[in-house]
Amino acid sequence: MRAVIQKTVGAKVDVVSEAGTETCGKIDGGFVVLLGVTHDDTDKDAQYIADKIAHLRVFEDGEGKLNLSLKDIGGSVLLVSQFTLYADATSGRRPSFSKAAPAEQAKRLYLHTAELLRGHGIHVETGRFQTHMQVSLCNDGPVTILLDSGRLF
Repeated sequence: MRAVIQKTVGAKVDVVSEAGTETCGKIDGGFVVLLGVTHDDTDKDAQYIADKIAHLRVFEDGEGKLNLSLKDIGGSVLLVSQFTLYADATSGRRPSFSKAAPAEQAKRLYLHTAELLRGHGIHVETGRFQTHMQVSLCNDGPVTILLDSGRLF
């Protein structure tokens, strides 16, 4: 499982369709997390990612040091599925997405990750799985962290 975590002062995700644009998730501050799932990911990967997100210390304390976690500041997460995190563009000009998990598996683990974050007491907003989305955010810092659970197990 891969996650791109961006510290934000505000973000939203809109679903775009022929009927128009609808905001389906919005947060004031915390993290935007782009989440990709691959074939061999399990609940263990989701647990690792959720725990890391909840406890990453990248928010400023009273002395301006990156010492506080999302839980410490009462921040929120905007969680957006993104299968393109498993794109392979090493050959040719069109990336292959064969390393991305099948939709059913990816959706289950995406929703499970959201629930695990909520279990940490974190407010979670989500995008809408398998739709065209537009994510808007104000990256704070900027701080962007990459996580890959596949490097651990």
